[in-house]
Order: sequence, then structure tokens, then C-alpha cells
Amino acid sequence: MTLTLPLVVVLGVVAWAAIKFLGVRMWVAVVIALFGFYLADTFLAPAIDSGTRSGVEIVNGTHD
Repeated sequence: MTLTLPLVVVLGVVAWAAIKFLGVRMWVAVVIALFGFYLADTFLAPAIDSGTRSGVEIVNGTHD
């Protein structure tokens, strides 16, 4: 069985859990999210994308 969730839902659950159980302040979560959007618009975005895809392939066991 394959379950497909949008990344936004997964990140939302992680943020909620961090705020609820780890005591992370709401403003810190917002700053981290905004910083992520800022990084996505820089020259580092391709390297982040490549590293993320490689990590997902390793975790899923689909790398060559």
C-alpha cells in the first residue's frame, strides 16, 4: 500500500509536534519557515534540492 502525503502536510505535523511537545515558540517556527522560503530563492536551492532527493532515495532504498 502506498500513501502519498503533500510535503506541506508532513512539515505542518512536524511543526505542530515541535510547538506542542518540544516547547518551540510559534515565532521560531514561522522564522524557520520564512528562512526556508528565502533559501529556496537563492543559488543554494539546487544543492539543497539535490541533497534532499539523495537523502530520500537513501532512506527509501531506491538509490543505484
